[in-house]
Amino acid sequence: MGYEQALSAYIEATNTHRFDEVSKMLAPNALYWFTGTSCTTLEEIQAYFEKAWETVKEEIYRAEDVFWIAVDEHQAVCTYTYHWEGYVQGKQASGQGRATNVFVKDTAGTWKLVHEHLSLGA
Repeated sequence: MGYEQALSAYIEATNTHRFDEVSKMLAPNALYWFTGTSCTTLEEIQAYFEKAWETVKEEIYRAEDVFWIAVDEHQAVCTYTYHWEGYVQGKQASGQGRATNVFVKDTAGTWKLVHEHLSLGA
C-alpha cells in the first residue's frame, strides 16, 4: 500500500467508528493537534476519537482537495479540506476545516500516520 492508499485506508478506518481499526493506521508515537487540544499518546487519541463519535452520531468524514506537499521514500505529507456530517443531539449537522497529515514508513515498510493537525475552516 502506498501513502495515498494509506490516507484512504485511514479515512475508511475513521468511518468505522472503531478505534481498533483506526489504531492499525497509527505510528506508536502519533501526535494529534486539534482545535483546542493536543493528544500525545494513543490513549489520548483514542479518547478524543471516541468522544467525537459519541458527540456526532453516524459521522461520515471525508477529505477533499488533497495535496501532497512533501514525499520521499520514508515520509509523505499532505494537506486537505476535511468535511464531516452526522447527527448532533438528533439533528443533522456538518462542518469542515483544514488538515495536515504526516505519514512515515515503519520498519516493515508500512505507511503509518504519525501526525495529524486539524483546524476549523475559515
